[in-house]
Amino acid sequence: MALALLLAAILGLLIVKSVLLQLKHPSSPPCIGSWIPWFGAAFQFGKAPLEFIEEARSKYGPIFTIFALGKRFTFVTDEEGAEAFFTSEDLNFEQAVQQAVQNAASVPAEAFYQNHGNLYTMMKGKMGPSNLHMFTDTLCKELHEHMGQLGNEGTGDLNDLVRNWSKSKKWLLKLFEKVVSDAEKTNPSETTSKTLLQHVLDNLQGRHLAPNYGLLMLWASQANAVPIAFWTLAFILSRPSIYKKIMEDLASVFGKAGRDKIEVSEDDLKKLPFIKWCTLEAIRLRSPGAITKKVVNPIRIQNFTVPAGDMLMLSPYWLHRNPKYFPDPEMFKPDRWKEANLEKNAFLDSFVAFGGGKHQCPGRWFAIMEIQLFTVLFLYKYEFVLLDSVPKESPLHLVGTQQPMAPFRVLYKYRE
Repeated sequence: MALALLLAAILGLLIVKSVLLQLKHPSSPPCIGSWIPWFGAAFQFGKAPLEFIEEARSKYGPIFTIFALGKRFTFVTDEEGAEAFFTSEDLNFEQAVQQAVQNAASVPAEAFYQNHGNLYTMMKGKMGPSNLHMFTDTLCKELHEHMGQLGNEGTGDLNDLVRNWSKSKKWLLKLFEKVVSDAEKTNPSETTSKTLLQHVLDNLQGRHLAPNYGLLMLWASQANAVPIAFWTLAFILSRPSIYKKIMEDLASVFGKAGRDKIEVSEDDLKKLPFIKWCTLEAIRLRSPGAITKKVVNPIRIQNFTVPAGDMLMLSPYWLHRNPKYFPDPEMFKPDRWKEANLEKNAFLDSFVAFGGGKHQCPGRWFAIMEIQLFTVLFLYKYEFVLLDSVPKESPLHLVGTQQPMAPFRVLYKYRE
């Protein structure tokens, strides 16, 4: 009896605390929780985050808060909050991701905060547009080696065919080794940044390039590159007119498609802009459900004040479905990208798959180039017969690219 009374009292206190927490911020966005203190809406939200967000948008509008596991996650799903998200000094990216980085990569908090800026700048330069030509030869060799393992013909899930390539990315270790080597040569006095970079390299080797390592800033672009390569191929193969145009483009650059081990340069890719458009359109449709920053000072968005301590979640997935910027938003329409000034490395307005402001993904141009190269070599060497329709994306993936909900089986064989 005494134990039951004690539990009831504790439960009552937690409920009161939860109510007071909401009353403390009367101008904050509508908050979705539950009668269960601390746990909040975690169960409903965790079952299918993207579906939960869509229902919340319909019911509460484009800005709302989800209370789950003792934390407040405030979602911004339209353009009005995007500028504040990317420019406000009341938000902090490092504080939002530090714990995740420590859990995924064992990088201590002190080392992360001290070296994040320098490491970001270093990787941004190494993987920027001006350096992409340095990686195409290695990538081509890696891809040809992978495709050699597929044989002359076969049947399989296209997602698995793509994923199997990602398991042997030895060239990424070489990339990080080169960055460490360059750091030693050019900045011998910057021992802290060099030590953190070496720590990253050691973890990459120890974890065998596990996909979960994508929580780390340096790995984010690669964690998403593999599923986007799948979606790019799936969208292309399932649309005959788009597939035909790409094959004509490939023939104009490389001649008749076949089993030859062609070498693809950065200049070759520039002659194939439509493949780049397809890649970016696949990224638009399968962008993360949320990217995050921590609110360090109360911030005003629309008519709401988001309190300090909230995790502010901007949703590229929904921003990319705004018909104001992307007519027929659910359609795969690569031609929309002819309006982007890609020669000057500018995306379409409201395209935020790689973040924005000073914290855009440092490997974004490298990842786009990698997916282009993968698409070129796969379509040049193999012809495909589709055995399934393109699957829907899973509603389970809030962070990162959505995985397919069902297999997408194909017959493939060398082109004659």
